[in-house]
Amino acid sequence: MSPRPQLWHLLQALVSMCIRISDPTSSSACPNCLQILWNKTFGTRPKRPGPAVCLCVFSVSRFLQLELSEMEAFVNQHKSNSIKRQTVITTMTTLKKNLADEDAVSCLVLGTENKELLVLDPEAFTILAKMSLPSVPVFLEVSGQFDVEFRLAAACRNGNIYILRRDSKHPKYCIELSAQPVGLIRVHKVLVVGSTQDSLHGFTHKGKKLWTVQMPAAILTMNLLEQHSRGLQAVMAGLANGEVRIYRDKALLNVIHTPDAVTSLCFGRYGREDNTLIMTTRGGGLIIKILKRTAVFVEGGGEVGPPPAQAMKLNVPRKTRLYVDQTLREREAGTAMHRAFQTDLYLLRLRAARAYLQALESSLSPVSATAREPLKLHAVVQGLGPTFKLTLHLQNTSTARPVLGLLVCCLYNEALYSLPRAFFKVPLLVPGLNYPLETFVESLSNKGISDIIKVGPTLVPCGR
Repeated sequence: MSPRPQLWHLLQALVSMCIRISDPTSSSACPNCLQILWNKTFGTRPKRPGPAVCLCVFSVSRFLQLELSEMEAFVNQHKSNSIKRQTVITTMTTLKKNLADEDAVSCLVLGTENKELLVLDPEAFTILAKMSLPSVPVFLEVSGQFDVEFRLAAACRNGNIYILRRDSKHPKYCIELSAQPVGLIRVHKVLVVGSTQDSLHGFTHKGKKLWTVQMPAAILTMNLLEQHSRGLQAVMAGLANGEVRIYRDKALLNVIHTPDAVTSLCFGRYGREDNTLIMTTRGGGLIIKILKRTAVFVEGGGEVGPPPAQAMKLNVPRKTRLYVDQTLREREAGTAMHRAFQTDLYLLRLRAARAYLQALESSLSPVSATAREPLKLHAVVQGLGPTFKLTLHLQNTSTARPVLGLLVCCLYNEALYSLPRAFFKVPLLVPGLNYPLETFVESLSNKGISDIIKVGPTLVPCGR
């Protein structure tokens, strides 16, 4: 038998066995099937290959595995069977149908390999809603009721999270992640996402990023911890280093250490206990922990961040006529106002530099300006008069060099003041320590005249 009649019969067989994605009822041959069959027969590629399309499961799993001589008999045997396109479930969850009670009827939400989300009826198992996604979903989170209003978040293989609502067939919002997601949990109105960059991220349903917490190891699994008696909702994250961390927002509540890395978590009712945590480990172990009924989670050891008062919204008053006039004035005279501000700023810097230079020239600065005398001196005056107590605090500001042979003297007007001790011999100054020196000052004037008392340290060479 020549190759051309044989190829013709096999092409007719593929017309009956293949199915197009765009039109399952089409009777025309699939270009992908023709290419596979051409390669199977001649070992070469056709000159004009068709677009990339898919075969049905029956053709891929059985028909293409046969020899050329067996294909025609197989087609004659199964040509009357209907061809169906099957898919694979990648993730699933439940959605309350019309009530939010714990024991209310729920619908099954499925994510499939052909980038679709299906909501099934709980009684007849028919498809109530079908939604399309740009990628294959791997994690699902839902909130609300199907008959009232619901919101669905799907983390997909392309590294994005898509938000869908009740009447939308396509995503309304998209959250682009910097790494692949490893978990998706909804805590109140916040979506908590774990990524392959060893971090937890908090997002709103509109895609705004709220916070980020870095983990000490890779995240293997995530789940929700919900304590109904205290109204607590937190996120549990199983890490590769054998820890299970519990977070409320970005505050760390508790850390559970396990002998092996935890691969799955489940928290809920187990027997008579309402709050039970069940964990499975990488080595096949099972760990069950029961939460005490009197246990209270306390925040501690979490990431340091801004205070809670910073997140409070301010009651901003309405715009007044004066505010609008001032805004218009700033727009019109913005250049002149900026020049006036720069002029005042330069004058302020000039005055500060002059005052600093004057303090250095008159030795009024409390800090030494030379590296030879790394000293800091400040004085404290106590009392109401006419007798005052003068305390001098002397400190060595060098890092490792002590100061030895230092004298402190007070210069003053002897007609106005009297000091019983105006000369001090300072001991060895250790770097970093504060040395107080005390003396008394008596005012001699009855007219209330005051003057400056200058205090200065002097280094004296050894042997003098």
